[in-house]
Amino acid sequence: MGLFKKTAEGKTAIADMRAADRRLNANSDRERRAGVRDETPEYQRLNTAANEAAAKVSFWHGGTKRNTR
Repeated sequence: MGLFKKTAEGKTAIADMRAADRRLNANSDRERRAGVRDETPEYQRLNTAANEAAAKVSFWHGGTKRNTR
């Protein structure tokens, strides 16, 4: 297994991370257009979900997980 080879679980984690990022960005865009300047509870919830999803993905694939052992 190579360094950059993705497992089925890894592919699922990457897809989950990207979906969470899209939801966070869409919410941020809506709130910005509505003139909201503070972090809303919805933004905080989506941000937490995006961070948790990124923690499951290797740094090499765009996440924040450093040690893959």
